[in-house]
Amino acid sequence: MKKIALIGSTGSIGKQTLSVVRRHPDKFKIVSLAAGNNVGDFLEQVNEFKPKVATLSTALPKGLPTGVEYFLGENAFTNAIIEDADVVLIALVGFKGILAVLDAIEKGKDIALANKESLVVGGELVMSKAKEKGVKISPVDSEHSAIWQALGFDFNAKFNKLILTASGGAFRDIELDKLNSVTAADALRHPNWKMGAKITVDCATMVNKAFEVMEAKWLYNTSFDKIDVIIHRESIIHSMVEYIDGAVLAQMSYPDMELPIQLALSYPERLKTDLKSLNFAELKSLTFSPVDHKRYPCFNLIMEAAREGALYPAVANGANEQAVNLFLQGKIAFNDIYKGIYGAMQSFDGSHHVELEHLIEADVFSRNYVKELFGV
Repeated sequence: MKKIALIGSTGSIGKQTLSVVRRHPDKFKIVSLAAGNNVGDFLEQVNEFKPKVATLSTALPKGLPTGVEYFLGENAFTNAIIEDADVVLIALVGFKGILAVLDAIEKGKDIALANKESLVVGGELVMSKAKEKGVKISPVDSEHSAIWQALGFDFNAKFNKLILTASGGAFRDIELDKLNSVTAADALRHPNWKMGAKITVDCATMVNKAFEVMEAKWLYNTSFDKIDVIIHRESIIHSMVEYIDGAVLAQMSYPDMELPIQLALSYPERLKTDLKSLNFAELKSLTFSPVDHKRYPCFNLIMEAAREGALYPAVANGANEQAVNLFLQGKIAFNDIYKGIYGAMQSFDGSHHVELEHLIEADVFSRNYVKELFGV
């Protein structure tokens, strides 16, 4: 039985992880839970799974079961990375995920990674420390799980090209001149996936896909010129690998995050899921098209930060997180997300080395820049 420390238990990935554990109680056991501010769901989860350790960012509710050790505070999630855990599934959203990743690595724990920002802002730091400690990182993102599978679960396999697929998000068909008037509610109507609010907005801007390009660079030790992105509206092919002989291997399934979550935890064993088998006759066709860079200017902007390297990815990420948060609150327009990222990148002096303290400084700088830019 694999013992799991679940960091980010009340978010979308966290809840789906718990569904996987319920489906296979003979294979997985939750030994610790870490949540943010969702007190109601946290209470239900602790009562159901009765972990050894549970942490919450906000005040602890009444009625919590005894026999569980509780920790409280913004960074209390590190207390949930306990010795008993065989694997730490990190489903935190945003920059703070790197703190959990580095803490898990320092403690020698294998990681199932659903926090892409940790590799976006500190890929070199994370991967070098993981190698030093002998820590395995299994991808939870559907795209990177697909690549991992197409590579035969071998991160060192040779390939010619990685091909990441993208649905195009909620605004893939809207007229460009209407983008500035769309609302957060509009952005959250993803055509294919049910995800958390922040990542759903990132899909609409395709910031998420640029982040995944950066993830691919670090996970598969490759260069940006060996990574392509293609729009695939149906989200049936989750990504592909092209080999030197021209063969292309793809991982296909109906869109459902429980498959990659479960595989990250069960590898090398494949377990039964509730996912419906693909009916190719019903699918009839799969479509592909290039990225429309006029529709998705944030994609190019994030890729500029990626190629610039150093602390620029951390700046771009922090600015994006802050701008998306303001957009979700209705304080800025959709197109202002681009303005926030662009302005922060232009205003930043990126001459520092990539150490955690400098990443934190870059993150704080970019968030403050965006707040000042929009007067909030």
